[in-house]
Amino acid sequence: MMREAIENSAVDDAIESDRPSCLAPRLNEVGEWLEARVLGQAHLVNRLLIALLTGGHVIVEGAPGLAKTRAIRELAGAVDASFHRVQFTPDLLPSDITGTEIYRPQSGSFHFQEGPIFHNILLADEVNRAPAKVQSALLEAMAEHQVTIGRTSYPLPPLFLVMATQNPIEQEGTYPLPEAQLDRFLMHVNVGYPNATVEAEILELVRTESAADDLPVPTLRLTPEEILAARKELRQIHMAPSVRDYIVALVAASRCPGDYDEALAGMIEYGASPRGSIALDQCSRALAWLKGADFVTPDDVRQVAPDALRHRIVLSYEAEAMGTHADALIERLLDLVPVN
Repeated sequence: MMREAIENSAVDDAIESDRPSCLAPRLNEVGEWLEARVLGQAHLVNRLLIALLTGGHVIVEGAPGLAKTRAIRELAGAVDASFHRVQFTPDLLPSDITGTEIYRPQSGSFHFQEGPIFHNILLADEVNRAPAKVQSALLEAMAEHQVTIGRTSYPLPPLFLVMATQNPIEQEGTYPLPEAQLDRFLMHVNVGYPNATVEAEILELVRTESAADDLPVPTLRLTPEEILAARKELRQIHMAPSVRDYIVALVAASRCPGDYDEALAGMIEYGASPRGSIALDQCSRALAWLKGADFVTPDDVRQVAPDALRHRIVLSYEAEAMGTHADALIERLLDLVPVN
């Protein structure tokens, strides 16, 4: 209740201080800044903005050196918010994330020392390298928006974003997140290598930064109040019943793909949960809002569907043996499920 009161108050203050129509251009300007600082990762930048707008969290998977850490750090620099990076390792403890109570002999009492999870933007680097207890502590805080130590619960900031990363290589000694925990992430974003032209631009950017005394700073910084106000605007984006039903049909098709194509029967062990429908709704609204539209189209849903569903679909043994990927099945369902 306290967190909701804080968030509602912040939203009301933001709406009084800034016209809602000005928020989308400001978010897009931040996106342009990030794309100039994180070359070749426009898709990742867009998904980070969507997560920021919806209050969700993102897991990003890609090989080392693809600017995953740089992207979230630059985003934090464009937002008037605190940022912290945690390198997940096998010896990490839950208290290293959430914080712990420290005994003060002067007063004879315990004092809670907040952990890095109390920052506004948190980078959980290589989250699959930490034990299950640490992963559970992180995901519980993401879901409940609070940390409980003993009998006391401590609310997290109203603006709270977690970006977790995974490397698809060197899986020895890792602790893969179970599907039930992956389901708590709003999106699962894959990042790939840049093309030759972009990589040449990256070399030039790094050389320029190395020669400069000071790094460029964003032309503007978003305030938490502006972001919370933008979240309230998202709820006003119109979604026609036909688009809503299309979202429901897509998620239902992931559970019974054989109803649309007999060749897909038995390819999916478990389909997307209702969180998949919620994620499609929120992400498509955010995408439409960023484009300046006041309504959601089926194309908006199709654009965000792979990132919102790929981690929520569990392939069958037969599909894995055939080398089938979740993305291929999602694309097939997008081709098959009609918009009524």
